Amino acid sequence: MSTAALRAASPFRRLIAGLLSASLLAAPALAQTTAAPPRAPTAPQAGAQTAGFVAAANPLAVEAGLSVLRRGGSAADAAVAVQVMLGLAEPQSSGIGGGAFLMYYEAATGKVTAWNGRETAPAAAAPTMFLDKDGVPLKRPDAIRSGRSTGVPGAMAMLEAVQARHGRLPWNSLFEDTARTAEAGIVVTPRLADQIRKFISADKSPDGARYFSRPGGGALQTGDLLKNPAYAAVLRRIAAEGTSALYTGDIAEKIVARTHAGAYPGSMTLADLAGYRPQEIEALCRPYRVWVLCAPSPPASGVGLLELMGLLERTDIAGRGPADPQAWYLFAEASRVMYADRDRFVGDPRFVSVPVEGLLTPAYLDERVKAVGERARPGVQAAGNPPGAQVVGIDATAEVPGTTHFVIVDAWGDAVSMTTTVESYFGSGRMVEGFFLNNQLTDFSFRPNEADGAPAANAVAGGKRPRSSMTPVIILDNQGRLVGAIGSPGGNAIPAYVAKTLVGVLDWGLPMQAAIDLPNLVARGPDFNGEAQKLAPGVVEGLGARGVEVKRGAGEESGLHGVIFRAGGVIDGGADSRREGQARTLSPAP
Repeated sequence: MSTAALRAASPFRRLIAGLLSASLLAAPALAQTTAAPPRAPTAPQAGAQTAGFVAAANPLAVEAGLSVLRRGGSAADAAVAVQVMLGLAEPQSSGIGGGAFLMYYEAATGKVTAWNGRETAPAAAAPTMFLDKDGVPLKRPDAIRSGRSTGVPGAMAMLEAVQARHGRLPWNSLFEDTARTAEAGIVVTPRLADQIRKFISADKSPDGARYFSRPGGGALQTGDLLKNPAYAAVLRRIAAEGTSALYTGDIAEKIVARTHAGAYPGSMTLADLAGYRPQEIEALCRPYRVWVLCAPSPPASGVGLLELMGLLERTDIAGRGPADPQAWYLFAEASRVMYADRDRFVGDPRFVSVPVEGLLTPAYLDERVKAVGERARPGVQAAGNPPGAQVVGIDATAEVPGTTHFVIVDAWGDAVSMTTTVESYFGSGRMVEGFFLNNQLTDFSFRPNEADGAPAANAVAGGKRPRSSMTPVIILDNQGRLVGAIGSPGGNAIPAYVAKTLVGVLDWGLPMQAAIDLPNLVARGPDFNGEAQKLAPGVVEGLGARGVEVKRGAGEESGLHGVIFRAGGVIDGGADSRREGQARTLSPAP
């Protein structure tokens, strides 16, 4: 930017220009001399090109969002409609009883805002609550299905705050489509039927079994009709009363009662529910080549994604491609470096010191990329020592991919990238008034101290929000204008899924759908998991020669949804074929 243009720009755009300048000055020689020229979007102006875009994991949710946009709604309005429809049509992944992180781009100002709707632990939650009387961690299935697993839900309170700021339609107009659909019933899809079968065969909670059973017995099958009048009634109350209908009164009383029932009861109170507040948190924005990537700060894993992209920028991956074993090797080893740092240092910053700036400083990235050698090191990759880090333990929290993601762009060029979850498939398995309660607190470390004796950054504490792998992303150009948005579910694999797709789109010039369809490869600790069968011929063998053995069985649960604006304003959107979603554009009126 010129000096005059920089003075005239918004503070956010001046920040972007400064970040880019600093990045160019600090970038190592490897990134400057070996990276291929970017082949990605250069014309991100959305408002003049479209009346809207929605990508989500279920066609009903996509249509719910587009319906709001047709009525003149904003991206914030449509996000409410998409979320409540997903809670009906994809209940294994998210719902009004869960939590979320959201990134919002406001075209008029160029401002990017991050929102934390992560669930909180009850005030009485103890660091040892997932240990038995002998100090041994509970079996994970027992912990998930217990009342202790449920945190105070945050998704709807967060959406209410975002819609109050950016909405253009009345709040009470955003729920009726889903309420009517819940009364009429949805057709059970193949993916939902498969999840129901697995859930009922393994689950010990009676709530989901009743909900998903046929009248004559047996689990619902593909093509069956699933009605939920109780959910419709709750949505109409939230429409009329706001989210206070969920956090106070009789619904709140039922939530508390359900979490106190059964073995290992929880400690949630009505005061915990009534006191929940979403947080507007820092949007971490860092340069990646000629673009800027923005993601949420901790306890989300935006810092991990940005560290991974910063490491990859210091390699020659951009000059390679998806058929090159070295490209996937670089991705795998950089991922292991990132996860070693993320797993050790990231937690709720209100309770632990997270060295965000230290993890992302150019000097630290220059040093950490040296851990990517010519051959994979066996065993667990060691964490680094970023500036500002305190001594904390290595965390081994397991996260199940019961999550979803959606992207929305409206007629004014505003955009939402939101990852939303109930944690495991169908959350805790416990239901209240037609919706599932989350089991988000099992995202905490079950032990307050790790094997090396150091305190776990992600240990349980009253009022604390567990670390999350959720990483919704907004992509900008170097003028601070919207280029695209992306995100994915997938538990601890989320940063890898998103980074893979960003490399495909930004470095390799692939269409969004092709980048989403690239094989998933998740390298964390000693494990290399992913879709080995989808890698190009010779890649598996090439990785093996570099000490990387890709194993199937994990790393295949992505649900990527994204959009990129190409030259001339062409909208390039994609929806992950591993799920049942769509990416649809709403054309402007003639």
